[in-house]
Amino acid sequence: MHRARRLRRAMSLPEVLLWQRLRRRAGEVKFRRQHPLAPYVADFYCPAARLVVEVDGEAHNRADAPAHDARRDEWMRSRGLNVLRIAAADILRDPDAVAASVAAAASPLHRPADGPPPHAVHGEDQEYN
Repeated sequence: MHRARRLRRAMSLPEVLLWQRLRRRAGEVKFRRQHPLAPYVADFYCPAARLVVEVDGEAHNRADAPAHDARRDEWMRSRGLNVLRIAAADILRDPDAVAASVAAAASPLHRPADGPPPHAVHGEDQEYN
């Protein structure tokens, strides 16, 4: 909890830009920033969609960071969370477009259903001459 609070105060520029835009979309879906998911802290989390959004800067490509990110993603997915990784450069290039795509990923219309597709109603799939 203390770590998440500290991270909220020290957000990177891409994280700040994305957060500003996600907050404006409050009527659509709600996100939390620097949300603790022990033992990790997600950059952004949408509880309704069980969506974790990670902003990846250049440091995520160095040393053992890719392996660490893979372990972290697997841990989250094993708990039923969806992980969306976004390059910081993409946010800097077009923060509005990135925020729109993140919001779309969290939208109920874009989430997979919890079960199989519904059965066809009698005659629904038949062709008419």
